[in-house]
Amino acid sequence: MARAQALGAAAATNDWQAAVASDAVDIVIVATTHDMLAPIATAAARAGKHVLIEKPGARRAAELDAVAEAAAATGARVRVGFNHRYHRAVQMARALFDAEEIGPLMFIRGRYGHGGRLGYEREWRANPAISGGGELLDQGIHLIDLSRWFLGEFTRVTGRTPRCFWQMPVEDNAFLMLETEAGQLAWLHASWTEWKNTFSFEICGRDGKLEITGLGGSYGTERLTFYEMSPEMGPPQTRTWEFPTADNSWEVEFGNFLDDIRYKRQPRPGIADAQAALRIVECVYQENAR
Repeated sequence: MARAQALGAAAATNDWQAAVASDAVDIVIVATTHDMLAPIATAAARAGKHVLIEKPGARRAAELDAVAEAAAATGARVRVGFNHRYHRAVQMARALFDAEEIGPLMFIRGRYGHGGRLGYEREWRANPAISGGGELLDQGIHLIDLSRWFLGEFTRVTGRTPRCFWQMPVEDNAFLMLETEAGQLAWLHASWTEWKNTFSFEICGRDGKLEITGLGGSYGTERLTFYEMSPEMGPPQTRTWEFPTADNSWEVEFGNFLDDIRYKRQPRPGIADAQAALRIVECVYQENAR
């Protein structure tokens, strides 16, 4: 509260109900613990406010039903903050994919992780009543969203959610295998025991591979490498692009959100994308509860 008041350019309040109901508010950004994402978004949409909900959007897919109903009733636009779609390397990879530069997709490999910090097992992310789950919901859901963006819907889901290091009631690692109806696979690993922060996302087609590494900052320079197979096979032609500038994914994401509102279009990623990703998470949690 004190930090918000120090900005001086806007009113500050710790009453979120009053904030989302205010006539002075047109857009609500919900960036809270997971247990409050859907309730605040629902109230905002019912008040006719356009809403950007931070990922994962909710603890479970069903929590977003009320948000969808409120948005449908008032015309509010609701976007879910899967900002990794807007990283420069990911955007360029998508453009190459859309141009069919790597041919039909075969599989995806993704790794995303960090190492936590002292006392991590006592933070809100380790409390399932608040967080809804562990690393699978934290960083793993970004990998799921990116995989769906490239491969489409998955008809087979399996995975494991062990506690490898942290003594907590939620998982610190998640290993997933997702399969489309056509047999395309996504192999994903999200980890809170990745002692050196890591992001790696490989998109493998019949004619080449796109490899994204780094996200800037502690994850290292963001890079995209294109391995293009030649007709005679052998070592591929390799091209690499680096993006050493500051991460602008949130800025681009918000610009797209403003366009959603301006052009009265349904946001993508939106509620349906978040629910699809959350259902995959729930399927894995149910499998590991048995």
